[in-house]
Amino acid sequence: MRRSIQALIAGSLLAVLAAPAVWSVPSDSLPAPAPGAAQGPAPAHDPAALAVYNAGVALLKHADQLDAAAAGETGNVRAQTEGSAQAAYGEARANFQEATERDPSLAEAWNNLGYARRKLGDYEAALAAYARALALRPDFPEALEYRGEAYLRLHRLEEAKQAYLDLFVTDRAVARHFLSSIEDWIAAQRGTPGADAAALAALEQWVRERSQIDGQTTALTREGTAASWR
Repeated sequence: MRRSIQALIAGSLLAVLAAPAVWSVPSDSLPAPAPGAAQGPAPAHDPAALAVYNAGVALLKHADQLDAAAAGETGNVRAQTEGSAQAAYGEARANFQEATERDPSLAEAWNNLGYARRKLGDYEAALAAYARALALRPDFPEALEYRGEAYLRLHRLEEAKQAYLDLFVTDRAVARHFLSSIEDWIAAQRGTPGADAAALAALEQWVRERSQIDGQTTALTREGTAASWR
């Protein structure tokens, strides 16, 4: 292994605790099976793979915190913080790669491998990792959402829209988050060199329509029905 897992976990967790809290990563830490514990219907994951995976989660959280902090900086400080974030994403990617090699059935590791690759700008490789995660868990909301994010970065808009539709029937809350991400992406694209104004306008209209449909059908979901009785 590249270095002691215990040292990696300790160092990464200290960095995480020292930084301000941000939103959680797509897949969080997983508990290692207790020695001699009875096995459930699902196969137990390899303990070594879980250890490497959990160390990667700590690194990924730290990378996200650095990435968020960089947005509020300027000049050399911003460049240095972004560089530190990219380095942490790279370390996390290596951990998740190792975890998937040790235990290819670990869907969370494939999901976070895709996330780290996407943050490093390797969108095609990210899509391949998300495909492996979804082959193991077809209704994996985070993998569906972040695969959609990768499609957006590649300007594969029809596939991004399909990612939203898949989420719409899987997890409404995550679907709404992704729809908001599409709106942010459209705003960021406006005025950039080579932007397809017509395509952006069509996507914006589609987002408005989907938002209206979501609002009109929320009362038909369990979540909406429960809310209506409060």
